[in-house]
Amino acid sequence: MQSYLVAVIQIVVILVSLLLIANALISFTPLEPWHPVRRTLNQLAEPILRPFRNILPPTGAIDFSPMLALIVIQILGQILIALVRAGS
Repeated sequence: MQSYLVAVIQIVVILVSLLLIANALISFTPLEPWHPVRRTLNQLAEPILRPFRNILPPTGAIDFSPMLALIVIQILGQILIALVRAGS
């Protein structure tokens, strides 16, 4: 059971990380904001990024919230995995 839970946590961390990276990369493309791919990625990523955008001060053209979110998600994933392994 423990290995399944660790695998699920790892998969969720990877998927969320890929979502945030894809959203950040697509923001540099010339796709219009209402393009279906860009809109969908933004709708999925925005609830994750919003708390970090509220914490970080505005820096102009560069948004550091995806980088901070990735770091926090990776750390939380490792903490959850350590707790799961310590619990059994």
